Amino acid sequence: MHLEGGAGIPDAWSRLWAPHRMDYLKGENRPLEGNSVACPFCTIASLSDEEGLIVHRGKTAYVVMNLYPYNAGHLLICAYRHVADLTDLTEIERNEITFLSAQAMKTLRKVSNAAGFNLGMNQGALSGAGVAEHIHQHVVPRWGGDANFMPIIGQTKVLPQLLAQTRSDLAAGWVKD
Repeated sequence: MHLEGGAGIPDAWSRLWAPHRMDYLKGENRPLEGNSVACPFCTIASLSDEEGLIVHRGKTAYVVMNLYPYNAGHLLICAYRHVADLTDLTEIERNEITFLSAQAMKTLRKVSNAAGFNLGMNQGALSGAGVAEHIHQHVVPRWGGDANFMPIIGQTKVLPQLLAQTRSDLAAGWVKD
């Protein structure tokens, strides 16, 4: 018996199932319409650097560890102002976010010998932004061979140190021009 599109019917696609992502998609720790979760980026800015995992504070933006990192040292450059879109930022805010992104790259090279980077800004919920209403730039350090089977097969991310220790190392090593 052949079922078109039936579950469990072999086809040409390989699938990776990650059912734990459904909680995140439903709004775990994210402000979404219909829930009462506060904006994490507004909240973090009011915390101490250690408690909020803030690496560096600028005048209009700050650098914070990502709580859901793709790699060790995954940083977010967040505007202090609660605005959603790149076009909502002032020129000064845009310039500082770009400057802090470059400083983050220099610091990650210095502290952890990062060999490459993924930089990105997801604009809007449909683009993949987890917190779409507060603009933030991702700075993800990369090393040769850093992607492996662990996240896919073992549902495990191998991070070589705790976020608090990484934050401390990056804050202490923050490159200042």
